Amino acid sequence: MKKTLLVAGFLMGSLLNPPAFAAEQCGKVTIADMNWSSASLMANVDRFILEHGYGCEAELVPGDTMPTSTSMIEKGEPDIAPEMWNNSVKELIEKGVAAKRIAVTAPSLADGGEEGFWVPQYMVDKDPSLATIAGVMANAALFEHPEDDDRSAFYGCPAGWGCQLSAENLYRALDLESAGFDLIDPGSGAGLAGAIARAYERNKPWFGYYWAPTAVLGKYKMVKVDFGTGVDVEHFRNCIGQAECENPRVSMYPSADVNTVVTTEFAESSPIIVEYLTKRAFTNAQMNELLAWMEDNQADGMIAAEHFLLNSPELWSQWVSADVAKKVTAAVNDL
Repeated sequence: MKKTLLVAGFLMGSLLNPPAFAAEQCGKVTIADMNWSSASLMANVDRFILEHGYGCEAELVPGDTMPTSTSMIEKGEPDIAPEMWNNSVKELIEKGVAAKRIAVTAPSLADGGEEGFWVPQYMVDKDPSLATIAGVMANAALFEHPEDDDRSAFYGCPAGWGCQLSAENLYRALDLESAGFDLIDPGSGAGLAGAIARAYERNKPWFGYYWAPTAVLGKYKMVKVDFGTGVDVEHFRNCIGQAECENPRVSMYPSADVNTVVTTEFAESSPIIVEYLTKRAFTNAQMNELLAWMEDNQADGMIAAEHFLLNSPELWSQWVSADVAKKVTAAVNDL
């Protein structure tokens, strides 16, 4: 809330004391082009809209979560990080906001980052009880083990990934072992994605951990299994997500905060751009589809951004004024 109020204060101040800001005065803007697909797509969308809609000299600079957030706080650059997963650098972001070096504008993923245990949609269509953990456990025999006909398979997070801890702790909390499930290490992210793909190609049962937004959940319609407990955020962060969690309790995964972050200098000097950034957001469903398109077409962030701008004017036009939308549309038509 404090973060939102900080940016709201910048915007209110700009309304009471409007700066001499016109399209031709936007000047140079640096945008972090993070090294994962959804963030690169978002950075390229911002670059195009700021350049053609607001007259900015928009430049993409390579980025990653820790170095980008540190650079914004210590050096005041880049100006914008379109997709910052705040939970992974929570303390650093909070210190930067408290020191008035950076500001969190608004969610860039409207649903937040999403994690959970999933089953294919076609299974739930056939038996709605499989949308619940009770239904999954009661039908454990459906989920074939790759090596043991007497056991069932629960696919966890690859070894060494941060999500390995939460998946294993929830496996224990739910007592899936007693229900007949073995915890399967997929070996890698590709291995986990491949397990889902193989199940879908054969219309077979599958049960395991995954996250969004991802190309996999864009291609393969999955249902997040409801544990019936809601979310215990404090217990999740203090125990389930930790290596030392002696007595994990069942909790759904809390959504991860995924926001656009700007430097305070940029927020104060460019309130019109910040206003755009507070409106620019994708749902996980929208981003899943875009990521699936990127993978199918082997497209980078720039090509994906052009695809999005060409095919989804009804979405991005809501983020800008009618005048800016006309300018962006003209540029899109020239692609």
